[in-house]
Amino acid sequence: MKTILFDPPETWENLLPLTFTRPVSEIRMGILRIREKWERMLDCPAGWLTRPYLARKYPAKTGKDNLYIDGSVLPDEGLIRALGELSPGEALFAGEKLLAARQDGAAGDFDPAGQGSYKRIEYHNEVFRIEFPWDIFSNNGKALEADFDLITRNRIPAEIPSSNRILGPGKIFVEEGARIECAVLNTGNGPIYIGKNAEIMEGSLVRGPFALCEGSTLKLGAKIYGPTTIGPFSKVGGEVNNCIISGCSNKAHDGFLGNSVIGEWCNIGADSNNSNLKNNYTTVRLWNYREEKFISSGLIFCGLIMGDHSKCGINTMFNTGTVVGVNANIFGSGFPRNFIPSFSWGGAHGFTTYQLDKAMEVATGVMKRRDVQLDDTEIEILSEVFRMTEKYRV
Repeated sequence: MKTILFDPPETWENLLPLTFTRPVSEIRMGILRIREKWERMLDCPAGWLTRPYLARKYPAKTGKDNLYIDGSVLPDEGLIRALGELSPGEALFAGEKLLAARQDGAAGDFDPAGQGSYKRIEYHNEVFRIEFPWDIFSNNGKALEADFDLITRNRIPAEIPSSNRILGPGKIFVEEGARIECAVLNTGNGPIYIGKNAEIMEGSLVRGPFALCEGSTLKLGAKIYGPTTIGPFSKVGGEVNNCIISGCSNKAHDGFLGNSVIGEWCNIGADSNNSNLKNNYTTVRLWNYREEKFISSGLIFCGLIMGDHSKCGINTMFNTGTVVGVNANIFGSGFPRNFIPSFSWGGAHGFTTYQLDKAMEVATGVMKRRDVQLDDTEIEILSEVFRMTEKYRV
């Protein structure tokens, strides 16, 4: 049986700009991407059913017997058991939401809206899913603790050097090759996971739940408040509170980042800060691509959402609830507006279009620093994002 993680159309749109460059299931939350959680719990590889322009990089890989699963849903033991009981032609629903369907490969195209002629099975347990960007950091603690247990079960961690100070009764797991010296690690509020070949430099203060993924670095004197995830091959310094940095991105210097989600291949300049609380303590509104207007997050604390390949210069200030698209380049004094379209170039003084050839030139150089090539498939995806978002750059 083949497993395919599908993008619910409304959810994919609501999660923009993070999903401009990936299916929903490729979002990192906790320690792992959503797809990686499913693959570990089902013990099999998964494909994707996503937007056509993403399908070359993320193919469906269907077969004679296919299990389609909502890629915005995070797995748990109860859901895994329910999926194991599905027969071909049956679909699992939570209310009006399609969770999964098992479909014969000869039955035709799968409909992510759940309008196929399935035998309907009701799932009555709680479902853990993301629908908006702020759901990612709001629920990161729950996801991180679940991933910690999943990854570390029946495994022995590497030894923590005696120069570190360990506080609290919680759990720490250190992978092979990780380096930690003269840090304070507080597990009172949740576990701490240190990935393979990651490094926590001297003077860092870390409160769990926290994950530092493979090859990433906490710089000297970093201050980390959980729940926070730093994805693989990233560098982070300064003060970070309840954030997800997806991977291959840097916030290497002083400055505050709070209640935020940062995509891949991003860079936050030295002494840059974001606001995560309005002066009047009211709920934060963010730009929503599906509605094409600002909508309420329902949260008082909500910071920065930044798509892949975006960058900001030194001393950049982001207002509460700022949404930055893909491949934007932001610089200069003052607060830029709180919706910055993809491929924008500028700051508080105004924006022009970040021309595609120039953006690709920078992306090529940035990725090369980590021995990754900007290949034709990536160029096609970014080019399509450039075309899709042209209407916002006026």
